[in-house]
Amino acid sequence: MSQDQSFLTDFHEVAAIGATEAGGVHREAATPEDRLTRDWFVRFAQSRGWPTVVDGIGNLFALVDLVGPQGRVVLTGSHLDSQPRGGRFDGAYGVLAALHAADRVQRRVRAGEIEVLHNLVVVDWFNEEGGRFAPSIMGSSVYAGLMDLDEMLATEDLEGTTVREALSGIGYLGDPGAEGVPAVDSLAAYAEIHIEQGHVLEDEQIPLGAVDSSWHTQKLDIEILGEQSHTGATRMEDRRDALVGAAHVVLRFQEVCTRFAQGSLVSSVGQVTVEPNSPIVVNSRVHLVGDLRADDPRIVERARDWLMEQFAQIGQECGLEVRASDVDIRPNRYYPEEGVELSEKVAAELGVPIRRIQTMAGHDSVALNTVTPSVMLFIPSVDGVSHCEREFTTDEDMVTGVGMLTGVLERLAHGALDGVAYPGTAPARREDGVS
Repeated sequence: MSQDQSFLTDFHEVAAIGATEAGGVHREAATPEDRLTRDWFVRFAQSRGWPTVVDGIGNLFALVDLVGPQGRVVLTGSHLDSQPRGGRFDGAYGVLAALHAADRVQRRVRAGEIEVLHNLVVVDWFNEEGGRFAPSIMGSSVYAGLMDLDEMLATEDLEGTTVREALSGIGYLGDPGAEGVPAVDSLAAYAEIHIEQGHVLEDEQIPLGAVDSSWHTQKLDIEILGEQSHTGATRMEDRRDALVGAAHVVLRFQEVCTRFAQGSLVSSVGQVTVEPNSPIVVNSRVHLVGDLRADDPRIVERARDWLMEQFAQIGQECGLEVRASDVDIRPNRYYPEEGVELSEKVAAELGVPIRRIQTMAGHDSVALNTVTPSVMLFIPSVDGVSHCEREFTTDEDMVTGVGMLTGVLERLAHGALDGVAYPGTAPARREDGVS
């Protein structure tokens, strides 16, 4: 079996874990399905003699020894958890690509075809998706020191189960000081490949993207408080229906994008909790999580301020209390120019077109780029859709990406980004462009 066919066989085998009828997967963080994919990861590593270790937030590492214990480390990977009824490519492709790319690099080192200075470590980051436990990008952010370990372990899902309990339940709660977990100060670089989740590459018919920056993101935690009452016996003028207020809030998140240049801002309400959620009760409480993203943080700030004004107005008009607080604010991150140029050189050597691209979505590499020079690569997404069951990327594009990641890892392991500063610096912003 060829290397490419071996990768495809493994990818489609993992895609069967938690598979849905419509071709997606449902394996949220620290569920039995997530455990099965992690078990698969461990078996892959063990079959190649790679030790595995789990840290205190459930990140799973496979240690690929290339130069001995004294060597520094190049990390590579992504995540195996999914959104509820999500796609089979998001995250999992990056982990499978990293496992196979690391295997190829090790084979070339052992065959004397290349020389390297650093070891490789492949990682499955815990709870990147944030579907079950908020916030997202949890495991890599704890690893990078951006989130507190104890606070994240105490985070509860909607059923009241904590991260600590869930990880213990699937056997993947590790030790914060476990031997073999690569120390942050031992990192030489990080590399991640991912589906684009947009349609720029597909529209331009370019098979690879070198990510140079990420959008500014912030969420709003919103609570709407009314009064519980009978749906039949309560007069309309006496009702304080929190769900009605929530409907107005959701529509404002849609409207706010029209106040700025087309394409400059995206927004959504991604989670709704309704109480008491009975068919014969006017709802007394609704909890929402809103999301604002733009390349320019000033647009997000202006959108947020307008929304806060609207929330006050909704509360007054509907006789409700609308509380909103800022949460999970993530500034623009800029990937090192040297890493982007490295990606372009590898693509040129492979004879594969590549273009520079931004990521509107968050990724584990965004967190890692705060502690080590990081390289982020994209392959095309058909129709630009993601976080849904019809998410799709062709076998051909996936294979191209594995070859690209292999070439990048070879150079990173040889020290291509040693001494490079991180994170990358922001280009100067123009003062126009905001309506």
